Amino acid sequence: MDLAPARLSALLIIDMQVGLLHGPEQVFERARIVENINALIDKARADSMPVIAMRHTGPQGSPLAVGSPLWQLAPEVKVDFVSDVILDKARPNCFFGTPLQSRLEELGVDELIVTGMKTQYCVDATCRAAWDLGFSAVLVADAHTCMDTASLSARSIIEHHNATLGGPFVKLMNTADLCL
Repeated sequence: MDLAPARLSALLIIDMQVGLLHGPEQVFERARIVENINALIDKARADSMPVIAMRHTGPQGSPLAVGSPLWQLAPEVKVDFVSDVILDKARPNCFFGTPLQSRLEELGVDELIVTGMKTQYCVDATCRAAWDLGFSAVLVADAHTCMDTASLSARSIIEHHNATLGGPFVKLMNTADLCL
């Protein structure tokens, strides 16, 4: 008999915005990532799990300024503006300067299932911050993405971050394993 308390999880979707997903740089495996995130959203709703979407906000006049077309969440991601929690951030760490931690505590959440973009910025910073704040985190290895850089391919960036974060900071799982 397992007497450990059950974890209450929330699905965290980071920066799946029009300006990032459909910007001038090609997003690695964009269609597959959106499909996986949507499958996770469907599973979260079926399990009555909170869905939280973070939106990166740039300064006034920037492409990601509040209210701009590129700042909006991408319509192909099944975020529900009525039932889901939508929060804005101005830094890579989803906790910094946002009500994310207090919302998770209000909901009784102690585990985050992390998805979204960009792998080497907001996904990485948020996984590390979650650990620092005492949250358990699952990084969905096939549901986060980025773009190629001058130094590394997006595939290499994703593989590196899965290897680096997996173990010390997060548990790595794939979409199919979470959607059983």
